[in-house]
This record gives sequence, C-alpha cells and structure tokens, in this order.
Amino acid sequence: GNQRRDLILKYPEDSLQSIIEPDPWWVEIDDPSYKRGRLVKTFIPHVDQQPFSLVPVGRSKPTEHNQALIKIVPINIRNLIKYPKLPVAGLPQYNREIRAVYRAKKRPTLIVSTGGDRIGNILTKNKAKWQTAPTILIAPFYGADECYSRSGFNPAFVERVRRCEYPQFYWDTLPIDSDTRESILRFDHIQPVGRSQDSVELTKYCLNDIAMNFIDDWLIWIITGYLDKDSLLGEFRESMFKIQYQCQI
Repeated sequence: GNQRRDLILKYPEDSLQSIIEPDPWWVEIDDPSYKRGRLVKTFIPHVDQQPFSLVPVGRSKPTEHNQALIKIVPINIRNLIKYPKLPVAGLPQYNREIRAVYRAKKRPTLIVSTGGDRIGNILTKNKAKWQTAPTILIAPFYGADECYSRSGFNPAFVERVRRCEYPQFYWDTLPIDSDTRESILRFDHIQPVGRSQDSVELTKYCLNDIAMNFIDDWLIWIITGYLDKDSLLGEFRESMFKIQYQCQI
C-alpha cells in the first residue's frame, strides 16, 4: 500500500529513476485501458527451455473421443514429429502444426505497444480469427534478488544493469506487492499477448510520461543497436561510465 509507494521513491543515486525524483516514476491510473507503459501481469514461458509436444498414443476407452492417453516428447526444429491418426476432440491436429507445451509463470510485464488499430468487421468476415486478433506487446520483469526461493541475479551484474550498461536489460523497483525488492526487465523478451482479460491482468500502475521517454529511447537502442548520446538515457549512461572510471582511478 502506501508503504510500498514510499519505498519506490527512494531510488539509488546511480539509477535512472533518481533523475526525476521527487516526481514518481510510477503513477496510479484508474481506467481499464491497455496503455503503453502500464504494468500488467501475464503468463510468460521460460524461453531457455526445450519445448515439448503432446502426442496421443491411445484411448482408455476406444469409444471416447474426448479422452486420450498421451506421451510428452521433446521438440527439435530439425526433426518433424509424426502424430498418429487418432481423433481426439481436445487435441485437433492440423497439417504442418505441432502441439507445443511450455512451462510458464505469471509475471509482471510492461506494455511497450498497444498493438495497432482494430480491423473493421467487413475486412475480417468469414476469415480465421488469428489473422487479425488484437494483441499487445509486453516485456517481462524478473525478480533480481537472491533468496531462498530464487537464485536471483549476480549483485555485480544487477549494479551494471541499474546503470544502464546493456540494451537488453532494464532495472526497476516495482510498485506492487512482491517477494523481490529489485526487478530486471528484458527487452529481448518482448512478445505478443492477446489483448484480452483472459490473457492480461491490469495493475493500477503506469510509467509517467518522462519515464516513457526513457523507455522509447531504450526500444530504439535494443532494436537498432544505436543509442543517441545526447538523449536523456544516453547522457545518464555516459555519466555512469565516467563515475565508474573515476572510481577505478
């Protein structure tokens, strides 16, 4: 509650967020919009895992088409899985498709794009929904703290992320109840999520306009590899390098 919001104003001096204090980095909003910079929660797959597939191998009852015995097999991009011709109502099989299964976790994420305009019904009539189904683009946060329930990130690495050293990592303290004090967002994990209350849980927090300017600079940086040294983000990052260099001397 209020205690949590007080904590997020006390950012370290070597953090990007400290630049705009005492203005809040995160602000509260009370509308149900999918706004850029809004903090939401979604299920995020572990991208480093090997995906698996569900393969029907038989039925417990030959006449039951809504139940099946399955095996789980690893997916390899070089080897095509051969699915048996076993009709299962809940596992339809289409040509050149596989049934992928991933471990996933509900995580805080940042909306970086609202996904563009909605397409009129006249242009989508009698067409598959996937062709124009609305989505948003989100970037996930990961808990940075080392504790009994997670390995966390190396503290020396977290310090470098906080000082904006890498284009793919961004440091923050989130204004929501959490078992981690620090979080790291991965811009290289940006992914689409269905624009639906079944896929996205809204929080009441959103980055303020100045914070979003930093995020926009960051998005250009991660996508193009170029960071304008005269931008606010570029100037802050340069100042952090100078401080680090002076400390080493």
